[in-house]
Amino acid sequence: MTFSLAMRPSLFGFVLLSLFASTAAPNFAPAAEPPNLDTRVEHGYATNNGVRIHYASLGQGPLILMIHGFPDYWFTWRHQMDGLAKDYQVVAIDQRGYNLSDKPKGVENYDMRLLVEDVATVVRHLGRDKAIIVGHDWGGAVAWVLAMQKPELVEKLVILNLPHPRGLNRELAHNPKQQENSVYARRFQQDGAHLKLTAEGLAAWVKNPQARTNYVEAFRRSDFEAMLNYYKRNYPREPYTEDTSPVVKVKCPVLMIHGLDDWALLPGALNGTWDWIEKDLTLVTVPGAGHFVQQDAAELVTKTMKMWLAR
Repeated sequence: MTFSLAMRPSLFGFVLLSLFASTAAPNFAPAAEPPNLDTRVEHGYATNNGVRIHYASLGQGPLILMIHGFPDYWFTWRHQMDGLAKDYQVVAIDQRGYNLSDKPKGVENYDMRLLVEDVATVVRHLGRDKAIIVGHDWGGAVAWVLAMQKPELVEKLVILNLPHPRGLNRELAHNPKQQENSVYARRFQQDGAHLKLTAEGLAAWVKNPQARTNYVEAFRRSDFEAMLNYYKRNYPREPYTEDTSPVVKVKCPVLMIHGLDDWALLPGALNGTWDWIEKDLTLVTVPGAGHFVQQDAAELVTKTMKMWLAR
């Protein structure tokens, strides 16, 4: 949920640019871009109640389905797709509102239950009974809820830089630093916030120049208001409170990878995750990597996933 804006003289823009500046990852050399990925993937669509969800697929084998966050699109997983496709069918979706997926109007069309069903629809469309689910940021939120609400679809769960929803709620309720660092989300929940976004600004976090060009093009195809509807519909609002509803535990093994330089999602929210999972939890924290850990530490993330999945 970390991002950038084009330079504009406003407190909103200042806060977001400060947030973006915290995502630098000086401890990692840039990963080489996978060759010709655009021409190697196969594109397709699955339809959930009239909403078409675009996906890109590479490789054959057990299904790994990857879900991006904000501001992003399927291409964020390019390094992991390239590294895992020898042994798996790796499918990365565009969430609704983004790039080549449909962009329904109305905040109600971005309710978490619909986002979860989008993913379930793609799994079924591919003829699979279950999948290894990988999610980052908002994709991580969708992945957590999918695993809790539709456990029969989730073989294993991999979460990047998105604490369990109960952990985030707890920190928002009790941690002043997390409250302060979530000001961007409160801004995003305001009417008209999307008018301050630009494709170029949203892509500013992407380090590789060619990849950044691809991102700008994808964001120009996207709907900024739809992007922020994720926050308006699903992100906690003040006054923040802990979730006191009955715990529904995740029933599958979980791998969490968290870049510790993430300014928006502080690592304190990771504490206690093991209380909400029935099976084993593997937690990998990455100093020097920011919010977009799958790109900041691409090689480490891919190798970690390979080893964990092959156990």
